[in-house]
Amino acid sequence: MEQLLLHLRNLGFTEMESKIMVELAAKGQASGYEVAKQLGVSRSNVYAALQRLTQQGYVRCGEGEPARYSVLNPDELALMISGRVQASLHFVESEMPRGGPVSPSFYNLEGERNVLGTLVRQLNTAKREIVVDVWREEASLLRNELEQAELRGVKLLWAFDGGNAGPIPYPAWPPLNGSAARKDGRKFSFVIDRSWCMLGMRYEDGSVQAVVTEHPVLVELLLNHFTQEMVLFELEQDMGPELERRYGERYGNIYRKYVMHDLDENPEENAE
Repeated sequence: MEQLLLHLRNLGFTEMESKIMVELAAKGQASGYEVAKQLGVSRSNVYAALQRLTQQGYVRCGEGEPARYSVLNPDELALMISGRVQASLHFVESEMPRGGPVSPSFYNLEGERNVLGTLVRQLNTAKREIVVDVWREEASLLRNELEQAELRGVKLLWAFDGGNAGPIPYPAWPPLNGSAARKDGRKFSFVIDRSWCMLGMRYEDGSVQAVVTEHPVLVELLLNHFTQEMVLFELEQDMGPELERRYGERYGNIYRKYVMHDLDENPEENAE
């Protein structure tokens, strides 16, 4: 019930209108008094909402005293709403003012629904190339959109984490202020048509955060990072035993040269 009411509100109906429509659909037909009594709300509010719904054509008012109301059947209702939504979308698309160029900016997204919704919309508009650096669990959430992109002829370049094969995981840099960093998440990044990118983290508690931008600097950084990951992966596959003999497993010795310890741990040593 709550999901149905939520979707009706998403389509532009008020909470009162949504509840009335669901109640009428369940009863078949009812008077305004009966609806108000069932919902536990004032009759004046119910009659005002019924009048709006009747004028818009979603509800029919029968003859008699008291008047009895009924909502369109689901097929008719969906068809009417769809037609009006499409008409409004076409009008907005054609009449919305188109301003000058907008400077690239960064914006943040929070919540799995917002992040996945943004990704789905962008993946569906990809024309030439999608570069994906993601864990398999996250890739599975977008499987349909990625498959559809390939069917359209879009080139997909993949880097997977979280499996037996894939890019070499990079170590996390410790925070400078001594505060503990969240380590229970999985990073992901997407670059679409070399002009749009998303970089984010999905945590084990279900929360998701991401940064989205069309700024060419971050796009280039993510593409370079992807290239370096894949080059290192191929080198490890071809020369794994020799690299491990010289540098240690997963290049640990090399990492330690560049990934500094927390600067607050040994201030005197760092000062030197």
